[in-house]
Amino acid sequence: MAAYEKVQQVLDWAVAEAGIPGIVADIKDGDRTWFGTAGVADLTTGALRRPGEHLHTGSSGKAFTAAVVLSLEAEGRLSIDDPVDKWLPGVLNVNGYDGNKITIRHLLSNTSGLFVTGLAPEISHRYATRSGFAEHRFDEFNTEELLRVAVSQPPVGAPGERFAYANGGFYLAGAIIEKVTGNSYAEEVELRVVQPLGLTDTRVRPSTDTGYPDPHPRGYSNLFFKDGTDPAAVTPENWESLIEEPGLEPLDVTEFNTSLGWSAGNVVSTTGDMIRFLNALASGSLLPPAQHRQMWTTVSVEGGHWMPHVRYGLGLFEFDKDAMGGRTLRGVGGSLWGSYICVVGTPDGRHTIAVHTNTEWKTWDLMFKVIEAEFGVSISA
Repeated sequence: MAAYEKVQQVLDWAVAEAGIPGIVADIKDGDRTWFGTAGVADLTTGALRRPGEHLHTGSSGKAFTAAVVLSLEAEGRLSIDDPVDKWLPGVLNVNGYDGNKITIRHLLSNTSGLFVTGLAPEISHRYATRSGFAEHRFDEFNTEELLRVAVSQPPVGAPGERFAYANGGFYLAGAIIEKVTGNSYAEEVELRVVQPLGLTDTRVRPSTDTGYPDPHPRGYSNLFFKDGTDPAAVTPENWESLIEEPGLEPLDVTEFNTSLGWSAGNVVSTTGDMIRFLNALASGSLLPPAQHRQMWTTVSVEGGHWMPHVRYGLGLFEFDKDAMGGRTLRGVGGSLWGSYICVVGTPDGRHTIAVHTNTEWKTWDLMFKVIEAEFGVSISA
């Protein structure tokens, strides 16, 4: 369709020049829909990308967690301003943290002061290099281990002081959901998000799963540090300089236990379901007005070594209006080995694009090119 020619050009560019094996874009604009692809789902067979593929959504799962917590708040079963100690007594009171000062809101907005969980040596040594990934790709994590990792390094700031992207905060939020409800995290996501929105191809991935329902693309990764890199020496400032040299063949990472994500991001879905999910969160059709406002009360990510031109809400983001020429766009996104998804749309939920690649992104250029092509927004520096 000629109306989406610019988006197709970006998809073609991603495969030809950005090293993406395969990419899809799924668009809903009022009553119009469009689905475009470039590249392949499988480098060995040459099978093409197609609609309806089951995908790992990475940190998009954080928005599912936030939605469940806010649903519980709407029922009066908790407040997002409750201190963590109210629900998980003593869990945070190690390594300089204070569970009486860190609130659920801090956890969901990444302003708790928790360190960047992905840099924990006990995590990064398993997956940071190709050899480590090959050895540990089927390791399974339980909740107790994840909560221990969340507080295994000292704070990076006081509660509410600064933004730092910490999966550990969402592990704690998942544990609070289970404590408040008596149900598993997965059951509450199903009950409060999946069923109400009719997300028939979406679920929290069981901790023992290592594959995907068909159809699905193969996942490929080049996002590894050079062999011999000391994980303890990796920081948010130097990690890019330690990445392995370009030109190596990507590693097929499709079969992989992703229980490390849990309530910080272990949802499997499709681009169609993710569009429906974001539209509901962006427009306020899932949560009551008070909780919808809380979800979209955003904080600055400046200094947090995260995505440029955005502010962070509770589990999701909103683009800075100044960078968008005064326009508001909202989104969710997530990455892990072999998968990246970004879903961006208007606040009324009528115009949304979901883009997925079967590898991680090393820069934000692709996202910004897609937004410029679809929404006509020239993103300023």
